[in-house]
Amino acid sequence: MATAHGVKVAFGSDILFDPKFSEQQGAQLAKLVRWYAPAQVLRMATHDNASLLAMCGERNPYPAPLGVVEPGAYADLLLVRGDPLADIDLIADPTNLAVIIKDGQIVKNEIK
Repeated sequence: MATAHGVKVAFGSDILFDPKFSEQQGAQLAKLVRWYAPAQVLRMATHDNASLLAMCGERNPYPAPLGVVEPGAYADLLLVRGDPLADIDLIADPTNLAVIIKDGQIVKNEIK
């Protein structure tokens, strides 16, 4: 119903802030395909969450735009083995993350 009525939806969960559940975050996100298309799910967790944070005004803790890949933006990037638009379950398994860039630094790179 939210999509049909143009309601903005962002992704969040209590497990996001608990390191012992970090490997389950992708699985929680992938379950949303029950209600949304894979592209909507990925956008919800990235761009739409960033838009929500930007609405915090002066309380926004990030010094640059979020949720976009552009010069000067503040972004983390993931390179997934396979096409998550065709198979959203790829993001449910952290071993499918071939490259992880956090705060502009490569923290995992399995591409040789």
